[in-house]
Parts: sequence; structure tokens; C-alpha cells
Amino acid sequence: MKKVLLSIMSFSLLAVACNKAELGSGVTLDNLDTTYSPVEDFYHYACGGWLNMHPLDAEHSRYGAFDVLAETNQEQLRTLIDSLVNNPNEPGSYGDKIATLYIMGMDSLMLQQQGAAPIKPYLNEIAALRTTEELQAEMRRLHGKGINPFFALFNEADAKDANMCIAWLYQSGIGMGERDYYLKSDGREPQLREAYLKLMETQFANAGYDKLSGLPADKLAKMVMELETRLAKAQYDNETNRDPFKIYNKMTLEEASAKTPGVAYNSYFAEIGLPKLVSFNMAQPEYFEEVGKILADKNLVESVKAYYAWNVINTAASYLSDNFVNANFEFYGHTLSGAEQLRPRWKRVTSTVDGAMGEALGELYVARFFPPEAKKRMLEMVDNLKEAFAMRIDQAEWMSDVTKDRAKEKLATIMVKVGYPDKWRDYSGLKIEKDSYFANVIRSNEFDIAYMVSKIDKPVDRTEWGMTPQTVNAYYNPTTNEICFPAGILQKPFFDMTADDAFNYGAIGVVIGHEMTHGFDDQGRHYDKDGNLNDWWEAEDTVRFQKNAQVLVDWFNKVKVSDNPETYANGKLTLGENIADNGGLHISYQALQNAIAKKQVNKKEMDGFTPAQRFFLAYAGVWASNIRDEAKLMLTAADVHSLAENRVNATLPHVGEFIEAFGIKEGDGMYLAPEKRAMLW
Repeated sequence: MKKVLLSIMSFSLLAVACNKAELGSGVTLDNLDTTYSPVEDFYHYACGGWLNMHPLDAEHSRYGAFDVLAETNQEQLRTLIDSLVNNPNEPGSYGDKIATLYIMGMDSLMLQQQGAAPIKPYLNEIAALRTTEELQAEMRRLHGKGINPFFALFNEADAKDANMCIAWLYQSGIGMGERDYYLKSDGREPQLREAYLKLMETQFANAGYDKLSGLPADKLAKMVMELETRLAKAQYDNETNRDPFKIYNKMTLEEASAKTPGVAYNSYFAEIGLPKLVSFNMAQPEYFEEVGKILADKNLVESVKAYYAWNVINTAASYLSDNFVNANFEFYGHTLSGAEQLRPRWKRVTSTVDGAMGEALGELYVARFFPPEAKKRMLEMVDNLKEAFAMRIDQAEWMSDVTKDRAKEKLATIMVKVGYPDKWRDYSGLKIEKDSYFANVIRSNEFDIAYMVSKIDKPVDRTEWGMTPQTVNAYYNPTTNEICFPAGILQKPFFDMTADDAFNYGAIGVVIGHEMTHGFDDQGRHYDKDGNLNDWWEAEDTVRFQKNAQVLVDWFNKVKVSDNPETYANGKLTLGENIADNGGLHISYQALQNAIAKKQVNKKEMDGFTPAQRFFLAYAGVWASNIRDEAKLMLTAADVHSLAENRVNATLPHVGEFIEAFGIKEGDGMYLAPEKRAMLW
């Protein structure tokens, strides 16, 4: 995945406070729904009780085990922030900055009084633009403040020289986020386009840009829609963007300027803080050609101005008065994803503070909520999973010995990050002031952009983390060949120190195996042990891999996710995550068998379940989730992950150990014949 969006000497989660005899099964019986048969519908059997106990409220379009833990963590962050708000802080200290930003976001009276005032200077500047050269200059100014019309800049390792960090330019700038929303008309896309036009009309009027520009709000909205539709037509689709070779197009500034003369790259990089930049990666060249044509077209000056104004308004909407916030929610929260009610202000503001000073909050979070012994036990478990993965590689009949040796070498060199970073980010240069909430968000953006730019054309810092410690997630980064498990995810239902190891291997063990497998999925396999984009496979192994992977593509393409409109999963878009789920299950189950052989797991039934059954119940429980139809459609269009139910019912039939554990037979709903199963890792 792109930055981005998810291992035994002798491992035991029991340790000091308990002994094996005292450990529970980890299975919460109330989470089950025994009116379902595990051989027919394992997801609802394993999760039905949980689903009934956690109905969707008005605030959520999706609510699952991940969300429960994320909200618990957010409550914990709130207690940390409240302690800073309610106690004196040294002026300019981290505590002072966190408290001030939070207070500014929570001050609803001030936000109402300010209205659109915080964005007026930007809109005035845009309204005064007259020439294509001025459009270029304005784009550079907006990008420097974290407002990104047309494209986005970020730092990333050079895919062919992973030790060096380079600049990447990546397609962006369409307000609905997904190109198909602009282009398709066979589902709910026409209704989304109408709702998006309505949003733009409302927000242009809220901001007063209709009066400022002398154009009615509906005309401004149509101008933006036409321009964004043109951009969408030029963008790569999500599947193409998963191809690391297609999005690696490193070129000099001279080459880029010759290819897309309408974009002033020299001026852009100079103003963004990279005056000596020689080369960068243009991820989607054809898209940038179209951007160049738009920026150079004198007949489009008014359209681009409207587009810039919309980018400012849409970026700022969440940080302004309630009329902006409510209109923004009506489209993005309700129409697009199905939520019925705006999240409480404290949650929204806590998320903003977390985004601005994540590691500063993370340091407080770890000290208060993360037991140090958990990090040690996780590192042991990762070692166990690495050992199991090496065994699985050796057992892969489809792979040659030459590629197996290289794969095990890559596996052995995976860097492991658990809990929290060894060094924390410095926020001393971040200014938080008492002028406006949005102004502070912009200063945070500027601070982050300067931080990002400072790393370009320098060696990659492999100690840096891509997630904060309080994040409920995990990741694999192919260019650094690292896996990361923040403290936030190392809690129930993923990591239970009171549960038998069979349960923990099914939960956090599969998560570990999943992230390791990303180094060997359809994307990650193209990167070698040093993180370089490099074809290190024997040719015949590549052919066999692709044949086996296609089994998963075809299987998930047949999984229906909605009847209204009739929609199926996208097996190609979700292939990497589906491979990682499949691999994670096989690898962690192997680790469990190793632990059983070493007598580290109770082989007896607990709560009526064998170790193997507890393993798969734990896995399913991680994906318990209620979801609205709108969210299903949105995620199916955009998310590289399969929907939660499908990560259970569509994934487990490919795992022979699951079929055996629950005695599933031909004719049962969860059965899949061995010759039809995908077998990679």
C-alpha cells in the first residue's frame, strides 16, 4: 500500500501475572449467534451476537471492532487533552499548543461569529487573478498551505534507490475523491453528482464567493464540475495506481517541462522549498499533461479560479462555522457514506489535534496507557510468525528453490516496529495562536510541508514511523521493508493477555502475518529485501504466482456486496489485501501449530472449542462490523480492502485448516473444493 491504508523462540502471552491454567479461551460467547451454522455462514455465527449488541447509531456509517477500539483510544486522548486544558502549561510548550488548538476548535461561539472570515483573504486573492501565470503562482501558494488543487506533493523513497527520499507528484484535486463518481452512470453516480453540485452551490454562497466573483453560485458549481470531470477522465483508475511500475516515472525537471509544458515545475519546486531539485517522480504522466493544458488555457481562467476557490472552501469547511460544517456533512457524511448524524464536536476536534501533533499526544498516550511488557511480547510473537512464514515458503510447491531462498532472505531482513518510536518528532517549530481554528490548521499544514520537504533528496530515515502510537491499525512499507504495529492496536480484541495463545494467534497473529505477506503480495513482491523495485523472481515463479493470484481475483469478483444497485466486489482492486488475509491466516496457523508442538498452547477444548476453532473465531471477531449500504458502495468503489464480512466468509473457504476445524463438507455454504482454493503463502 502507498503511504498511505493493515512471526518462536518460545512465545507466550501469559507471562508474569498468570499461568497457563488460568488463561481463558478468549472467546466471548455472547458475541456468537448459534442460530447460524458455522458451516453455512461463519461470519454471522462468530459475530452475530456482537452485531446485535452494537447496532449502528446515527453517528456511524460503519461500526466494527476496529471502531470500538479507535473510539476507546479517542476517549483516552480526550482525557489527556482535558488534563492539559485544565492545568497551566508553559507558554509555547507542547501542552500549551495542544490545549490552545483544542480550545480554538471547541469554541463554537467564536466559530459562529467568524463565519467565513478566516478564508476571505484567500478568496479575495483568487478573485483578483487575471492571467495563466497568476494561476500558476496561486497554485504554488495554495500547495504551500496544504490546499492541493490539481495534484499533491509528498516525499517517498525512490523506488529504484530505496535509500534515497525523493519528491513525488501524484494526481489529486477532485472533490468527490473517486474518478468513477464523475464518469459512471449505471449506479448511484448521477445522484452523487447532483448532490455534489448542491454542496458546491451552498458553500459558494456561504463563503460569499458568488458575490465576490460576480457569478451565481450554480454557475460556479457547474464550472468546477466540468473541470473536475475533465481531470477525472485523465486520472489513472485505482487498479492502475496499484501497479508500482506504472506509477514510477522519475524524470528531470527539464524532461517534465518538455512533457507537460503547461506546468511550471521549476517555479513550483523553488517556491515549495526545493530550489535545487533536479528530478522527481511524476506518478501519472498522462494526467499531468492534462493539468498542463488546463493551466495554459486562457479561456479557462475563470473556471480555474472557481476551482481554486472551491478547493479553499472545501478544505476549510470542517474548521469554520456550523453552516459550512453541516453542508459538508450532508454530502460527505450522509449522502456519500450514509451517516445520519454529525460526530460530536469534541471527537472532531480531538481528531484535528491528533492530526496536528500526533506524536506529541502519542508520547503521553504511551506513558499512560501502554504497558511496556506488551512490546516485548509482541516482538517475540513477530519472531514466531517469521519462523512460521519461512516454513510456509519452504512448503510452497509452486515456487522454485532459487526464489524461495531470496524470499526467505527478504523475510529475514524485515524491520519490525512495535508500540512506539524510539525517538519522537520535534514540534517546537509549530506555531499555534489564538486567531482562528482554520488559521491554526493552515499553520500545522505549513509545518508538516516544511518537515516533508526537508527530507527530500536525503537518505531515508528508517527509524521514522508512518503511524502514530495511538493508531488502531498496522502497516507494511515495501520501500523500507518494514512492518509496524502501533500501541493502539495491541489491545482486545486483537491482543488479549488473559487469553490462551490459540486466540491471540487468530487475532493479532493473523494481523502480523497479514502485514508480512504484503511484502510478497502482487505489489510487495516487486520490491527486493532492500526496498528497491526489482524483479527478483524466477520467470516461471512469476507465472505460477499470477495464476494462483487470479483465483482470488475471480473469486472476489463474484461476491455480491449490494442489491441496490447490484454491485460486486472488485477482485483486482482488493487483490493485495486478499492475498495478505489468505497468507496471514496460513502463516499464523502454522505458528499456532508450532506452539502446540512445543506445548505452549492448551490442546484441550475451552468453552467447547478446540484450539483450531478458537483461532478462527478470534480471526472472525476482529472483523465484526455493522455497515450501511451507502458505506458498502463507497468502500467497494475506493477501498483496497474487502468488506468486513467478505474478509471472513469469502476468505476462509480458501483455508483448508478452517474447513477441517469445523468439519465442513461438500455442499455446505462455507465449503470450497481443494482444487478451487487459492494457495500462495
